[in-house]
Amino acid sequence: MKLDVSGLSVRFRVPGAVVRAVTEASFQVRPGRCLALVGESGCGKSVLAHALLGLLPANATITGSARLHAGDEPLDLLSATPAVLAKRVRGRMIGLIPQSPATHLTPVRTARAQLAEACGELGSRHTPDELAERFGLRAGDLDRYPHELSGGMAQRVANAIALAGDPGLLLADEPTTGLDRPLVERAMDVLRELCDEGRAVLLITHDLRAAERVADDIAVMYASRLVETGPAGQILERPRHPYTAGLVDAQPDRAFVPIPGLPPELTALPDGCAFAPRCPRAADACRTVPAMEDGVACWRAGHVARA
Repeated sequence: MKLDVSGLSVRFRVPGAVVRAVTEASFQVRPGRCLALVGESGCGKSVLAHALLGLLPANATITGSARLHAGDEPLDLLSATPAVLAKRVRGRMIGLIPQSPATHLTPVRTARAQLAEACGELGSRHTPDELAERFGLRAGDLDRYPHELSGGMAQRVANAIALAGDPGLLLADEPTTGLDRPLVERAMDVLRELCDEGRAVLLITHDLRAAERVADDIAVMYASRLVETGPAGQILERPRHPYTAGLVDAQPDRAFVPIPGLPPELTALPDGCAFAPRCPRAADACRTVPAMEDGVACWRAGHVARA
């Protein structure tokens, strides 16, 4: 199953303003590969994910296309009806691993009850116990309520629910929030295993170390726009956009140098490059928005100076 996103934009109308949450995002997620969409909190990553699943509120305006290739005719997720998304897509074609799994689970029902419900509604080929075993859960773990589960256990339950319908595409939205580093690494290893089985995986994360562990490709997002895309090794070792270089150098195992300044509000984006006020290489050309060319959207793209 392949996902082909082209020119995806999302706008929210709020009193007195328009939130430009996602702007002209284009990328592919291919079978057997993991694409990590990375960027600071608030840049539009999760909004993009929710747009693909038809989970945005009524004040959202969505343009572009997101074609899911799962048969003879591709399905455009952005123009699909709510009924099609509910009955054909969510859980069956696309499995969602949510942010903060422990809070995503229903607090008054056991993990077993919630997993059994997912298996029943989606016509799963597997029993709850089989799925639990796949993700390292014991039968007794399923009889616990969400508040009785550790962060790692809640993550595994969320993984099992996401796989109940045997989807070809997994969308993991900040799945490591609140987990310590060993659990983060375990969660990423599970995603890698699922990807290696032939599934396409879209990982939404602000954790570059997690992305480095699992991703084949990386797309970097800043202030609603993708600014750099490419193979993970190239992005992490030879970044061409100054923002990407700043993200890499801000990691604890790298230079550990923060990016100066703050990102702009999505209700007040500048006319030109949104990163220019924080960029050490900004020039007059940056007063206009650069197009994405050869995987980078920057007037002064190159192997940038590193900290």
